[in-house]
Amino acid sequence: MSDLYLRACRGLPVPRPPVWLMRQAGRYLPEYREVRSRVDFLTLCSTPELAAQVTVQPVDRLGVDAAILFSDLLVPAPAMGLGLTFDPGPVIDRPVRTVADVRALRVPEVREEIPHLYETIRIVRRELDGRVPLIGFGGAPFTLAAYLVEGHGTRSFETWKRMIYAAPEVARELLDLLARVQERYLVAQVEAGAQAIQVFDTWAGLLPAGDMEEFAVAPARRVIEAVKGTGVPVTYFALDVAHAWEAVATCGADVIGVDWRSTLSGADAALGGRFVLQGNLDPCVLLADPDTVSRRTRSMVEEGRRLKGHVANLGHGILPGTPVECAQAFVDAVKRA
Repeated sequence: MSDLYLRACRGLPVPRPPVWLMRQAGRYLPEYREVRSRVDFLTLCSTPELAAQVTVQPVDRLGVDAAILFSDLLVPAPAMGLGLTFDPGPVIDRPVRTVADVRALRVPEVREEIPHLYETIRIVRRELDGRVPLIGFGGAPFTLAAYLVEGHGTRSFETWKRMIYAAPEVARELLDLLARVQERYLVAQVEAGAQAIQVFDTWAGLLPAGDMEEFAVAPARRVIEAVKGTGVPVTYFALDVAHAWEAVATCGADVIGVDWRSTLSGADAALGGRFVLQGNLDPCVLLADPDTVSRRTRSMVEEGRRLKGHVANLGHGILPGTPVECAQAFVDAVKRA
């Protein structure tokens, strides 16, 4: 098996940085759109053969150095007792607003109640046949709570933040429950065959620095420690957290994701030079032309050479309108660096 990605995550010597893209199985690929035209999003997530097919598509098309499981952060929600639809983003039908709502949630037996996810992993491992490793993933407790409390995505998640400030004991109880859910959920992914895990904390940057440790990083750290107990490398990607690198540095992950707002060297200095970093090209660069993508990518890789280790990626998910040739230019530029 090509272990370039896994070696880089552990800070071991590699001939070049591995490359993959967040949301690499997605709407920018015509083969993904063809599959998606036949089924709705939740059906795609919950049908192992189809989810495995789109997971492998970017490996076949772009030659990335890792596959990431096709799923969604909120896949555990129905097993917890919540209704979930997509319109087009996630919508929770009974948002969690009170301590009674929190205590009505269940910590599911994930292998029994979300079996399709683990079957997808087994199919993907078979289809990859050792070409590249498979990354499993899930949401950090803070980000999951943001959706469960708000009921849908927003720019500010005011209802969730109001709970943190006005009813912190309820927020803490919810975060504790979600940490337990995610510990089981992600460890089970590893047991099914995932060879690395990424924990997404998309909305952690909504918090001021003084609250990041308690409400975002500490619950994520519990999940990360549980996963690391399985022996696989873990990446923590929190968006827009340059104001709180000190808190992020305590997360316990092997790899820290960096978004496009920060420089790799600046993040490295703030994090004490102790971590492999992942990132961090602005996804909008890939909306330009292949020559621009190649030039900007080479600059990112050059900056990454000064780090303890570097996993080449975007600073957030690839955008649906990205031309495939620009995604290919990104991958090829890293491989030629």
